[in-house]
Amino acid sequence: MKKTTLLYSMIGMFLISFSSIHSVSAEESSKAKQIEEKFKAADKDQNGQLTLEEAKAGMPRVAKGFSKIDADNKGYVTVDEIKAMSGS
Repeated sequence: MKKTTLLYSMIGMFLISFSSIHSVSAEESSKAKQIEEKFKAADKDQNGQLTLEEAKAGMPRVAKGFSKIDADNKGYVTVDEIKAMSGS
């Protein structure tokens, strides 16, 4: 009986853990999608590169951290760089 109870407890803990992981994954996916949509709207020339001016106009939070995201001073950031900095 104790082994059965322990087994059910372990299964329950596994299911709760799996559910939490799935929830975090869905949140990250949603966040990534939001970043992509905002990036696309802000990237006025649609070249896949967001300049500081484009960021100021369409993604002000990115503009504030622009120099940190653009670590190698290219003068632009990409959607992948933004997602990486946001943890998405």
